[in-house]
Amino acid sequence: MTDTPPCPAISRGELAGHTTAVLNRGNSRNPDVLLVEVGGRSFVVKDFAPRDAWVRASIGRWITAREIRALRALDGLPSVPRFLGSIDPLAFAVEYRPGRRMSRKLAGRVPPEFPGRLEAALREMHRRGVAHLDLRHRSNVMVGDDGEPILIDFGSALIFRPGSFLARWLLPLLGRIDFAAVEKWRRRLSPSSSDPGPDRTR
Repeated sequence: MTDTPPCPAISRGELAGHTTAVLNRGNSRNPDVLLVEVGGRSFVVKDFAPRDAWVRASIGRWITAREIRALRALDGLPSVPRFLGSIDPLAFAVEYRPGRRMSRKLAGRVPPEFPGRLEAALREMHRRGVAHLDLRHRSNVMVGDDGEPILIDFGSALIFRPGSFLARWLLPLLGRIDFAAVEKWRRRLSPSSSDPGPDRTR
């Protein structure tokens, strides 16, 4: 993967004027996800500023800082969009990686090696001390335009110092949650899958 240049400088006051699309309107405790363009370059901004004051003053800042920490730990991992910079304590920018969210409709339409590549990405993620914990949600695993896995939304992630006591003892246990998601998607992507029922995990 080629190096991604830093996020173009943009202030809070300029953000609305450069937003070209709302990719996801957050609920009362989640950020808005915006597609922003500056100087002909598109990137994604996650922003808690539209939420209520108590969210902005508490979990908004905490989740933002935690996700930035996870993205920094995973810098350079091809399956994770790169962190490009903070706008303020409630918003940050990441690389824009177009793709399709996971769905049974993709069965037979993605490379057969996709689940294996997803599993390899998780192993490297865990090696760096990060457990995602929310990969069963179909919005958090995408198939990139190049057929490669894309992992997004690290707001629920836990981050450990690689090699630390907690990493050695907890990551193998927490990793089972992430790998269970791989098995879910492996089944859903199989053209011969006989599971016709709706996904009731979310």
